[in-house]
Amino acid sequence: MTELNPAVSTAQKSQALLSWVGLFARLALGGVLFAAGAIKIPYPYKAAAAMRAYELLPNNLASFFGYILPWFEVGLGLLLILGVATRLSGLIGALLMLLFIGAIASAWARGLSIDCGCFGGGGEIDPSQTRYLEEIIRDIGLALCGFYLYLRPHSRFALDNRGK
Repeated sequence: MTELNPAVSTAQKSQALLSWVGLFARLALGGVLFAAGAIKIPYPYKAAAAMRAYELLPNNLASFFGYILPWFEVGLGLLLILGVATRLSGLIGALLMLLFIGAIASAWARGLSIDCGCFGGGGEIDPSQTRYLEEIIRDIGLALCGFYLYLRPHSRFALDNRGK
């Protein structure tokens, strides 16, 4: 019986560690989404201009998405930070990051010189000021956080854990 205790203890430690990793993933992805959206909400016209700068959608559709994206980011960020519907919000966050990666890569491949508009701003910039690779790497890391939460939604201090 005592021989099993170390194995149980190791399994419990592993679960506890993974729970902390989940908390980190929630706060990283949720915090970035919340901050990015909150920064853009007071200046919706800038967010719309940033969306149009990608030249991926017709202007009126790009403007529409530019106006609603900050609110969506804030809402999704809050769900992640609080740990509500963690599996679904993690997946949506990961897919959103993949969408952002595709848009940034497309702008880079087409030779556009634009700010990503991720944290406000956006629009054309001097070609020497573009940071496409850094932005893509950041978004890959955030997408991995989201996919981690989809695969393992249990994490510390999540409202999803209430009553369990």
